[in-house]
Amino acid sequence: MKSLTNEGTIERVTTVVIGAGHMGLAASRFLTQHSLDHVVIERGEIANSWRYERWDSLRLLTPNWQCRLPAYHYQGVDPDGYMTMGEVIDFISRYAELSSAPVRTGTTVTRVRHTDGGYDVATTNGDVRCRTIIIASGACNTASVPALASAVPSSIPCFTPFSYRNPNDLPERGVLVVGASATGVQLADEIHRSGRPVSLAVGEHVRLPRTYRGQDVLWWMHKSGVWNQRYSEIDDLARVRRLPSPQLIGTPQRASLDVNALASAGVEILGRLSAVRDGQALFSGGLHNQFSLADLKMNRLLAAFDAWAFSDACDTAVGPPEQFEPTRAPASARIKLDLRNGTIGSIVWATGFRPDYSWLDVPVLDEKGRLRHDGGVVDAPGLYALGLPVLRRRKSTFIFGAEDDAREVVGHLADYLATPASRS
Repeated sequence: MKSLTNEGTIERVTTVVIGAGHMGLAASRFLTQHSLDHVVIERGEIANSWRYERWDSLRLLTPNWQCRLPAYHYQGVDPDGYMTMGEVIDFISRYAELSSAPVRTGTTVTRVRHTDGGYDVATTNGDVRCRTIIIASGACNTASVPALASAVPSSIPCFTPFSYRNPNDLPERGVLVVGASATGVQLADEIHRSGRPVSLAVGEHVRLPRTYRGQDVLWWMHKSGVWNQRYSEIDDLARVRRLPSPQLIGTPQRASLDVNALASAGVEILGRLSAVRDGQALFSGGLHNQFSLADLKMNRLLAAFDAWAFSDACDTAVGPPEQFEPTRAPASARIKLDLRNGTIGSIVWATGFRPDYSWLDVPVLDEKGRLRHDGGVVDAPGLYALGLPVLRRRKSTFIFGAEDDAREVVGHLADYLATPASRS
């Protein structure tokens, strides 16, 4: 892949795609189908975040058979397995090669501003002027660490999923993992298996079993239509877009990983971290309520799967309905943890991610720094986004969700370019 060269002139192109991950490459494929000239600008390498911003042992949460992009899908011998990071990188890189995507690597976008008839895109390797832009840089550019982290004693090293690679990075003492989404439970499990005592601070979370009635839970999400539910059909869309990722892990054993599994293994379960004051980490009560709500939502979803299986007459093709033990709250969870006595040697902030739009000089962000958009159509003419949570469907952020979202967003972009107003 060639990088942009700075020859003192502004290159002109119809569309700039920012980001060469699976979303940016899917967009490129449909732009080519619409005969729209474009470039895909990538700050690092193809699949850069998968290469350099993931911990060593991470596997996809989605089974291999769900790894598909436009005109390209998994062709290995383990469709029910879960790709390692190396396999994901190979999968996406091979797609870029086969699709001949016009990717320009090693090129960082430093500023985007609106001009008459389009946008000026300033990069570290020259400027590009375009009529339309697709932001496909993802929703996980920066770790979202709460402000209370600033009160943690300086003697305790802190990590995020971007800086943590494996347990060897951590001191040989206790570890506080904050956050119980997919990332939090996976890191708590891995670090505990390394022999370090682990305490897990649990706030709002989404509990799911890895398998249900003999099938991967994401098979049920796909087959029953839940994953294809459109954003326009969802009540309280803003809240759904903020939900943490479900407590899942991809392992050859297809194991479930939730609070019960961690507690049984010896991980200490604490409430939500609410403050750090005078060297003390303070945790809220109410674990019973948190667990009851997560269990209720899980059981409602599984009941919906059962209803779909019955109505679709596929009850006999899957196992019998299952019931799962309620999440067990500890009899007396600590509400205070001394961060000064040497028991806790490090903290891992598994408290979510946020996108980075520091380069976007267009007034399209809300008061919390999120893009204002309607299904990926951003609140500025000719500006689009892909890869954000529940962008057009519940599956939008997954590799499996790239094709449908990219097809529709690029279709809207092509229609916009065809209107006389876009050329004025």
